[in-house]
Amino acid sequence: MDRRSFLAAAAVTLLPPSSSLRSDPFTLGVASGDPSPDGFVLWTRLALDPLGGDGRGGMPARDVSVDWQVAADERFASIVRSGTATAAASAAHSVHVELTGLEPGREYFYRFRAGGRLSPEGRTRTTPTGYSPLTFAVAACAQYEHGYYTAYRRLAEDEPQLVVFLGDYMYEYGPSGYTALAGRVRTHTPGTCETLADYRLRHAQYKSDHDLQRAHAVAPWVVSFDDHELENNWAGPVSSTGAPAFARRRAHAFRAYYENMPLRRGSLQGAVLRVNRRVSWGRLARFHMLDTRQFRDDQACLDGVRAGCDERLSAGRTLLGAGQWSWLSAGLASSDTQWNLLGQQILMMQRDYKRGPGREVNLDAWDGYAAERDRLLAIMSTTRNPVVLTGDAHMHHAAVLKRDFDDPDSPVIAPELVTSSIASDGDGYRDKAWIAEGLAENPHISYIDQRRGYILARATGTEVSADFRTLDYISRRGAKVRTTHRVTIPAGEHR
Repeated sequence: MDRRSFLAAAAVTLLPPSSSLRSDPFTLGVASGDPSPDGFVLWTRLALDPLGGDGRGGMPARDVSVDWQVAADERFASIVRSGTATAAASAAHSVHVELTGLEPGREYFYRFRAGGRLSPEGRTRTTPTGYSPLTFAVAACAQYEHGYYTAYRRLAEDEPQLVVFLGDYMYEYGPSGYTALAGRVRTHTPGTCETLADYRLRHAQYKSDHDLQRAHAVAPWVVSFDDHELENNWAGPVSSTGAPAFARRRAHAFRAYYENMPLRRGSLQGAVLRVNRRVSWGRLARFHMLDTRQFRDDQACLDGVRAGCDERLSAGRTLLGAGQWSWLSAGLASSDTQWNLLGQQILMMQRDYKRGPGREVNLDAWDGYAAERDRLLAIMSTTRNPVVLTGDAHMHHAAVLKRDFDDPDSPVIAPELVTSSIASDGDGYRDKAWIAEGLAENPHISYIDQRRGYILARATGTEVSADFRTLDYISRRGAKVRTTHRVTIPAGEHR
């Protein structure tokens, strides 16, 4: 008997029967997230036909019972917890199981069963209570049309203990709606996402990718959204395109995002989706996950990369919102972990995009909210070993954050590590002349790479080392991954 047959036979014995379904309902895979010392969230979503036109995955219009198991070993010989959850039709047949009462700092395996069918197995873990080292991956930006998800496959093969995802998990555009690359490799489901059914269908299309499923099954994820999970460059209650009924559209996007992510049930609070939260890896590291979309003021000077925008310097402008600002500043001040890692979506560093005299900055990033950035850097200057983790830029950056970016002698506050994209912008390229010009304009940046990839980092009590993992192409399958740059951040030195 092979391993799969053995597990299936064991499941029949150990899991109670449930009503049958006509085909495999686990086409979207399994996932776990938000680990704690005694538990984590387990997720799946049933879909007989992931691309069913109504966004319900071809499921019947009734609730379905889903059995789940957690084991101490991958053969499921030692079951430590089991139970039954309801995949509600009203929640697109998604399941969120919040486990508690498990042992800290150890690995677990999990699976589901519904309609007589057994899900793939997933691996997850609880967080430790002491100073155990941590290997974690940082990823962002996965435009489905721009290429294959080989980077997700390679990330899974690296077997991190935790995955930190920093936004743009899916894209809202209709087919070929984002750059000339769109549709060259594969194509979005029809239409721009506006309704709940649209967002559910698009999430299902992305989740159907087997390389993405591998990455979810290898480790727990800590996720946050950026803009494309709803609409490009949206800001708080403001649509970047002036779309009508934007509050309703935002509610649809948030609901679909929750249904398709391993988030705790309390994160969806009416019209608000709370993703700013903390996840601690014992005494070693604390992840302060930020929301840089939901509570921000509208972008200054009509958005975009611009020069000469005095509005962006206004002291009253906020990116985080008053409530999140208080939460973050208090959390940084009181943290007693060795490392404080800020997981957030947009470049925090000053980034001059203009070659030669003058300056052009991206008003959608922290450069558009410069006064609040100054206040945050002042707090971070007294924070124990801060490191900023960033997505959105579609290219790797290694940089340092300074109190005054225009003063070479200004104190360094913290490193910023920016991951490239999983797929957005296609194969990318390494234009050495363009990179050299960018580095010359921004001396606080030491490394830029425009190819696809992710960051694989390891934190210990004495340092954080970060490997910038890069693929040469994603327009066809099979690319290898390699480390094209490595940085080491010594504890106590902020550099």
